[in-house]
Amino acid sequence: MNDTNNERQIFSISELNRRVRQLLETNIPMLWVEGEVSNFACPASGHWYLSLKDNAAQVRCAMFRNANQRVNFRPKNGTQVLVRCRAGLYEGRGEYQLVIEHMEEAGFGALQRQFEQLKAKLAQEGLFDADKKRSIPTSIDHIGVITSPTGAAVKDILSVLKRRFPAIKVSLFPTAVQGEEATEQIVNAITDANRCEQLDALIVGRGGGSLEDLWSFNTEPVARAIAASDLPVISAVGHEIDFTIADFVADLRAPTPSAAAELVSPDSQQIQNQLYRLQQSLSESLQRNLINFKQQLRHLQKRLQHPGAKLQQQAQLLDHLDIRLARAMQNKLKESRQQSNQLADQLRVQTPKKRVQESRQKVAESLRKLIKAMAQKQQNMQLKLEQNMHLLDTVSPLKTIGRGYSVIRDAQGKVINSTQKVAKGDAVTGQLKDGQLILQVTDKNNDQII
Repeated sequence: MNDTNNERQIFSISELNRRVRQLLETNIPMLWVEGEVSNFACPASGHWYLSLKDNAAQVRCAMFRNANQRVNFRPKNGTQVLVRCRAGLYEGRGEYQLVIEHMEEAGFGALQRQFEQLKAKLAQEGLFDADKKRSIPTSIDHIGVITSPTGAAVKDILSVLKRRFPAIKVSLFPTAVQGEEATEQIVNAITDANRCEQLDALIVGRGGGSLEDLWSFNTEPVARAIAASDLPVISAVGHEIDFTIADFVADLRAPTPSAAAELVSPDSQQIQNQLYRLQQSLSESLQRNLINFKQQLRHLQKRLQHPGAKLQQQAQLLDHLDIRLARAMQNKLKESRQQSNQLADQLRVQTPKKRVQESRQKVAESLRKLIKAMAQKQQNMQLKLEQNMHLLDTVSPLKTIGRGYSVIRDAQGKVINSTQKVAKGDAVTGQLKDGQLILQVTDKNNDQII
């Protein structure tokens, strides 16, 4: 080749790495990548360095401290994660890498973390407390079942109830048990079931499946609907090894739907055996009572007397009572006579004549005292009257007139006590000791006389 220095473009390593980094960042937009964490490291700077790998390849990654502080879990080797990142190049070493902006657990790990977080939240609120659990009735006549109408769970429940106790009524509230609509349908079914007054309890559940399949029973709305139910709720989700949030909130957990049906239904064969034992016990009790009654009858037969002898005894008893009655009447009559004589003696001693005489003397004495008191009262009143007359005469206007004063009256006979009540020319009357003067006002002086 005849290349000259002018035709060659020579890059330094730093410039080359910078251009490659710019190409990567410019041509590859922000993207999502899922993979397994390996080679995880967290130095003192707080940045995270790790590799993401799958079965065929791996890529180096970095997540700086300002981004990883928003991650709510600590990744470790083997954790499956989903990251939002941008492609880049670490220029200092010329290594291609992903710079992670956001990280979350992928698949089962993410769901398991959501499960644990919700479980802790509801437990702190007290939704799992034993004192909030309602007791399942010992005798159930009508059970409500909330599950898929086509799933294995409802068939298992109906089969067990038919085998154990066919008399129990079953009301099915059909819902989806997985998928986006399942949560809302389960909540609505629980609400509808609580409006049915005939129900005694509820079974809420489905058959087995993966964590994703059972996830509707790990949602907060379903948990709160079970907690708010007035009817006791039995959770029957999945298999015996499966646990859901609904199991912790429910009043009773059954390992399977079939086990839930067994919990709410008595065993008809066991009841028949119990009835047989009660029948045997009742029969034995009746036999014992019959034997006792026969023994009592024989005893009473021995005590039973001939009617003739019984009549003789009654006649003898009547004669005895007749004699006692006659004696009692004689004694009573004698006692009455004695009481009558005593009363007559007391009456003679306390004759009314003496009391009448004493009463007359008391009346005469009271009359004398009354006359004396009346005379004294009259004398006192006469003396008081004379005193009042003397006092009245002292303040009488006639006495004042007799000393040279007169009383002036107007034409209507009213006393004039002020010059303001007359006018010049008015006719007035002056009352004197021995008569009246008819006067006419010619003038008046308002000067007061002291």
